[in-house]
Amino acid sequence: QVQLVESGGGLVQPGGSLRLSCAASGSIFSINGMGWYRQAPGKQRELVADITSGGSTNYVEYADSVKGRFTISRDNAKNTVYLQMNSLKPEDTAVYYCNAQGVRTAWGPRLSDYWGQGTQVTVSS
Repeated sequence: QVQLVESGGGLVQPGGSLRLSCAASGSIFSINGMGWYRQAPGKQRELVADITSGGSTNYVEYADSVKGRFTISRDNAKNTVYLQMNSLKPEDTAVYYCNAQGVRTAWGPRLSDYWGQGTQVTVSS
C-alpha cells in the first residue's frame, strides 16, 4: 500500500511561518506529481500548490491567493514534498492535504492517486 503522511501543521500568529512536509511510502516506482490542497470548514477543497515532473523539468503551479508567500519543493529521491508558508493570514486556516498523482507501484502498470490524512493549520488573529 501507499501511504502519505503530513507533518508540520500547528497554530501560528498572523505573519508567522510554517513548513509542511509530506512523505510517501510504499512499493513506489515513481510519482508524476505531488501537491498540497486545503479545505476550510464549509468550503470546497482547493489547490494550494503542486509540482509535476516532466522529464528532467518540474512544472510548479500556485493558487493566486498564496503566490509570493508559499513555496513548494520536492525531493524525488525521498518521495517527499514540502510547503514553506510565510506571511500567514487568518484566511489560510484550513486542513492541508498532501496529494500524489500518477503513482506507479510494484502492483502493475496502472497509475493511481493518493491522499494524506491532513494536517491542521490555524492562523489566529
